[in-house]
Parts: sequence; C-alpha cells; structure tokens
Amino acid sequence: MSALVWISGASAGIGAALAATVPFRDARVVDISRRGGTPEHFKADLADPADWSRVAEHFTDELSTYDGDRVVFIHNAGTITPIGPAAGADPDDYTRAVLLNSAAPQVLGAAFLRASAHLTCERHLVMLSSGAATTAYSGWSSYNAGKAAVEHWVRTVGQEQPTDGCRILAVAPGVVDTAMQSEIRSTPEADFPAVARFHTLKATGSLTTPEAAATGIWSLLHRDLPNGTCTDLRTL
Repeated sequence: MSALVWISGASAGIGAALAATVPFRDARVVDISRRGGTPEHFKADLADPADWSRVAEHFTDELSTYDGDRVVFIHNAGTITPIGPAAGADPDDYTRAVLLNSAAPQVLGAAFLRASAHLTCERHLVMLSSGAATTAYSGWSSYNAGKAAVEHWVRTVGQEQPTDGCRILAVAPGVVDTAMQSEIRSTPEADFPAVARFHTLKATGSLTTPEAAATGIWSLLHRDLPNGTCTDLRTL
C-alpha cells in the first residue's frame, strides 16, 4: 500500500474532490463523515464529542501494524451555520458549530499524532482553513473563531514536531464553488452584511472549483514548507 489516507467530510464539496484526486498509487482512502462519500466510510458525527474517541480508536487500530509508505489525514469537515449574530443563534446549533469548527480539529489532530507517532514513514496532517481565520466577517462568529483556532493550533503543534515528525499544515483554499457558498448567498443581509460580495464572486465567475482546490491542497505535500505553515492557495 502506497498510502493510507483519511479525509473528514469527503461526502461533498472539497472533501469529495480530495477523495477523487488522491495522487498516490494503490492508496486506501477512508471518509470520516456522517453520510459517507467513498467506498470505505467511517461513520461519525464530528460535532459530537462521543464520536471523537471512536475516531481516535480507529486511527490507533489502523496504524498499529501499518507498514506502507505514508499516512495522511486531511481534516476538511466544518460548518458555516448558524449564520447571523451570535446572540441570536439557536444555542444547540451554535454549540454544535463550535464543537465541529474549533474543538474537533484539535482533538482529532492530536489523536492522529498519537496514533502515528511510532511510524517512520511519511506522515502528513493537513487542516482546512479559510480567509475567515484572519478576517472577522459579521455573522460568522463560530466559523471565524474555528478557523483562527485551527491555524494557531497548526503553528503551535508544528513547532513541537521533531525533525522526523509529522508534517502539519493549514491551508485556505480560497472561495470555492460548493454547497456552502450557496448557503452563504441565500443568507439575508441582516444576518450576513457581506453577502453582496459573495453574490458578485459567483456572478463574475471568480469562484474556484472543488477540483482545482483539491489539486492545490495535494500539491502542498510536495512543497518545501516549514512545519506548522498556514498558507493560502491564492498566494502560491
């Protein structure tokens, strides 16, 4: 086996495109999601902390005797909802968003690092980020904060890796033409004041395709980037 690849949220959008364009021969690809997007699917609700331990055990079980060339975990799962002022959001929906966007990447990332620590093959951990990590869009509080948390976690844990440790990166793919973008454009301006910008991006053909984003993300594994790098595909 040339690679064992996990992709969270591979049932649609960028995650599905990543699964369809894995660049390694004979790779085994596992989707971690609720719905399933690849022939091999580990069903988990990543907004539910009870499922995080199940994913951690899965990593440990699969990697305990692994002898392939490389292991990769791309954490892509996330949610833009609820969109609107934080004070007006449904409390349960808001809690799920915070768990999925902020906590799950850290907990699952740490679990992957523990499970793969004994391996001597290539190890890659890639976290999907966004321009929202550094730009505070009104109405996206849980999403903004989650992506900022992802990037700072990557910077910190990248510093912690030994020379032969896991390579950890965060990548913002740009504005990609996915169902999330449709959801954003359907939001009233009262809940998301910047919505007109996203209508313009769609109307002018300025959105990136999921396939182009996936190709750019995979290319990072072959670039000479310092461990803990947070980058944007639009600047490469």
